[in-house]
Amino acid sequence: MIVSAGEDLPSLTDTVRYIEHLDKHTVFDTLTYARQAGRFAIQPRCGVGGHEEMRTLLHQLTQLADPDVLSLTIDSHTRLQRFDSALRCLNTHPETLNGYPLVTHGWRHGRDLNESIAAPLEIRHGSPDARILFDVAIASGITSFEGGGISYNLPYSKDVPLARSLAAWREVDERCGRLAEHGVVVDRELFGTLTAVLVPPSISLAISMLEAISAASAGVKCISVAYPQGGNLEQDVAALQAISILSARYLPDEVSVFPVLHEFMGAFPRTRDGAEALILYGAFAARLGGAAKLITKTYQEAAGIPDVHANAAGIRLARLANAPVFEFAEHDTHRCALELEWIVQEVDELIGPLLHGGLTDAAIVDAFANGTLDIPFSASRHAHSAVIPRRDRSGAVRYHDAGALGLSARTRRRHQQQLDAPVPQHRSDGLFASLKRDIDYFITMLDPVSAPSRRLREAT
Repeated sequence: MIVSAGEDLPSLTDTVRYIEHLDKHTVFDTLTYARQAGRFAIQPRCGVGGHEEMRTLLHQLTQLADPDVLSLTIDSHTRLQRFDSALRCLNTHPETLNGYPLVTHGWRHGRDLNESIAAPLEIRHGSPDARILFDVAIASGITSFEGGGISYNLPYSKDVPLARSLAAWREVDERCGRLAEHGVVVDRELFGTLTAVLVPPSISLAISMLEAISAASAGVKCISVAYPQGGNLEQDVAALQAISILSARYLPDEVSVFPVLHEFMGAFPRTRDGAEALILYGAFAARLGGAAKLITKTYQEAAGIPDVHANAAGIRLARLANAPVFEFAEHDTHRCALELEWIVQEVDELIGPLLHGGLTDAAIVDAFANGTLDIPFSASRHAHSAVIPRRDRSGAVRYHDAGALGLSARTRRRHQQQLDAPVPQHRSDGLFASLKRDIDYFITMLDPVSAPSRRLREAT
């Protein structure tokens, strides 16, 4: 039995009973309802070290913006199982923690957070080995857990063997399978965002599909596939649409799959107007691509960790894209369909050779060792990082150098042709440029201290 903060964890039976009697929707329920309503759910990032501070933060976000899902972002010490270090920080300088040390606080405090708000919670972290954290999260009644054996190792850790992280995350997924047998469906969100910036869509989705296939084989019944906004509308919409096609191809019918979009994770504009433009642009990409959930950003991204008011403003702004008034929002469907066709084909080329005879951890380890799978800009010794991506003149992310990836000569030629092509006549950013002018008055109504509101007051 794992011990957390000096207390034994409750039994599986007790935990299942607690979750069943917890008077709130799960993330699985929330995503299902959002899909049925034809909208995306909204979730901010948030996490601080102290328990009362974390509780207050969750309450403030609920009161100011009422998000559909709330995050419990975990601190770096806990992510790496340095629980003693997390405890020392908590006892001396909790403000130095970059997240909530759930294992140190213990499952009773986790339940207190969970019971104090109506929205379901998800654990966001970055752990190559999250078994202890997962057990404490489940004992807390939290039934959404992000990460995977590839995506929470190679982008983050310098020298954690891939075989070790894959084995640890398989245990997490097996525990999800046992919970499913008892009627508790855990949403397993896969971090296709990887290193976040300039990630070619087919790499993001190939890694997520491999983790999804492994999770489904262990009994996971709900999988969220997260994709990072790249910045080209047609490519982002196509990548989100590809998730359903690939899931139908590679996963059992009984597994529920939900596309998720992370709003742009690169350098943000320093001005509020520019940041809000990018936030709303991401929200429209989520809507047009059929995302079930959007992870939001704020106008303070360029300045550091956002405060609660900026976080709430980002939620309210992103929610605008769900409004029926914006049903006229369009994109270049022909370019999107072409991108979709190529993305699906590239994913097939990348992961198809690993699936002959059934996917194994050894096959994944070998693929990264020989470079036929790779992640650009990886922090890990166990990825070649030989892939060099580049934007074409439309802003889409292409392979400038695909390294040893298992892509066909035809696919490689197509990427080079796209990089050499002239600027398209209809730029994807034109959609947002026109929409931003039309939604200024909505922002004014939602946020009285927004830039449009300031301009209105100054003019009068």
